[in-house]
Amino acid sequence: MQKNMTFSFPASASSLELVKGLSRKPRCSLVISQLDGFGMCRALLLEVGLSLGSKVESLALPGSSITEASLLMLLPRLTSLRRLDLRGLDSLFMSGAFLSREEHRQQVRTALSGLQELDLSDIRYLSDLTFNRLTSCTTRLRRLSLAGCHIAFEFDPYRGCPVGVGEDSSALLSLRNLRKLLTEQKSTLVALDLSRTSITPESLRTIAQVPGLVLEELCLQGCKELTDYSVEILVKHQPQLQTLDISGCTELTSRSVQAIAHSLKSLEYLSLSRDWRITEKGLSDLLSVPFLRSLDLSECLNISGVETVNGLTSCNTTRAHLETLNLRSCTYMRDLAVFSLLQLFGETLLELDLTSCTNVTDLSVRALITFSPGLKVLRLGWCKEVTDFGLLGMMKVTKSDPDNETGDNGPKFTRTFGNMGFFKPPQLPFEERPKLVTQNTLEHLQHQPSSSLKSLSRLEELDLTACPKLTDSSITQVLRYPDLQRLSLSMLPEISDASLMSVASHCRSLRRLDLSQCPQISDRGVAVASPYLHRLQHLSLSCCNNVTDRSLSFLAQHCKRLRTLDISRCKNISVTTVEMIQTQLPFIENIDCRFIGGTEHAL
Repeated sequence: MQKNMTFSFPASASSLELVKGLSRKPRCSLVISQLDGFGMCRALLLEVGLSLGSKVESLALPGSSITEASLLMLLPRLTSLRRLDLRGLDSLFMSGAFLSREEHRQQVRTALSGLQELDLSDIRYLSDLTFNRLTSCTTRLRRLSLAGCHIAFEFDPYRGCPVGVGEDSSALLSLRNLRKLLTEQKSTLVALDLSRTSITPESLRTIAQVPGLVLEELCLQGCKELTDYSVEILVKHQPQLQTLDISGCTELTSRSVQAIAHSLKSLEYLSLSRDWRITEKGLSDLLSVPFLRSLDLSECLNISGVETVNGLTSCNTTRAHLETLNLRSCTYMRDLAVFSLLQLFGETLLELDLTSCTNVTDLSVRALITFSPGLKVLRLGWCKEVTDFGLLGMMKVTKSDPDNETGDNGPKFTRTFGNMGFFKPPQLPFEERPKLVTQNTLEHLQHQPSSSLKSLSRLEELDLTACPKLTDSSITQVLRYPDLQRLSLSMLPEISDASLMSVASHCRSLRRLDLSQCPQISDRGVAVASPYLHRLQHLSLSCCNNVTDRSLSFLAQHCKRLRTLDISRCKNISVTTVEMIQTQLPFIENIDCRFIGGTEHAL
């Protein structure tokens, strides 16, 4: 009954038996790490080719230094391959001789005739010659990633001349060859990733205007030379884009947002993260794009939500059906803006990130409980005003004046001001009230039957990092999610073993748990909790000084699937015990044990 299974394992002698066992699967995907060109790895690749050649649909080789000879033993046998990930494999391309022989190219071309996805990210030695040889074997690509590659878009520093003059380069990949590939495979290619490259506005215009090219996905993350004009040209010539990532393009302003909103009517996923110059201008138009599903505004420091909400409520146009909304580090975001956005988009929302929105309080928590019952991912890390009352659904609105919500109780006088009087300054833009939420709305919410965060029964991830006002009172009563897989309670000084024991008994699907810097967690809590955490793979107990060697014994006995364990700065754990449990945890990959017992270690 297993489908779309991916098997990840390092190159080792024991992996040979695993590969032989996988031959019973009709289809599989492989992630093989730490490969090199020596005997054991060559034997492993040969076994993969013999046992799984016609069954492997996806292959990735991360952290490897594989040679051309080793790879050519395998590739011709992978006749069903649909995705090939060669990310960071500099050893293949350093010599410049990869696929230089026609007979090798013919073998690879036959095997990779059905390849749809090719990832060449972060290859420093990719050149025109090696790129052309490889892509001539993959003639029906749908997705291509060149993120982080050294691409000469306008000037070739080795020849001292503009790109496009002379023969193909053996040192750099040029815009000319990239454009040639896009032209040749325009009938199938729909996704391109040029993140972290030095692409210029004119180069982006050249790519966008390739005749017949219709892109659906484009990733330009961290391309800092791009301007508003280049985005306007892009969306004009590629109006069918459904996914666009222009995060970290720090020269972009709201002009780009307006161009995207007006031209990309089929847009589903958009990331504007770390585009610091973007304001709210155009966001209301963007949130009216009917197919928009995911919007990332994290670290857009000028976003408060006020103008966006007002713009949305002043028109009756169709609104997006957001499933993912990321507002991380939008420090001007306040409760009533969050409240209003959740009223508009809460029914369809599956993922909400409010990390480091420092002005968010219990009112926002109550709003998401009320309007977003289907949430699967909720991040409230560093929202320091969130308290037990918010999680327990005991929010009370007692102030009659809505202006008091920000904590401003009006003019105050001191002896110094005696006869001078005091005038309340005009409100700043991010202090204005969204028109959608009124005092009547708040009163209606107050009189509704009380509900707690426990009502978000579909949660799979919850982040409550550094919410210091949370205690055992709410954690033990609310965190009861059968499907929860990732939980962070890091830096909650008031929680104790009672919270750990309650979470373990009610959230038995946990795979990742962070309890770092929770000083009251002790051996007692770990002893009671560990028998319930059979699925746990990642655990952090950093700076928990009441955790001792006894806790490690409990983990080794019950949590056999642990892959990473952070016990750094735990003063009562010994190096001897750490070395012992390494032999008892079959899947352990890393134990961070720096400064345990008062000394520095790293295993």
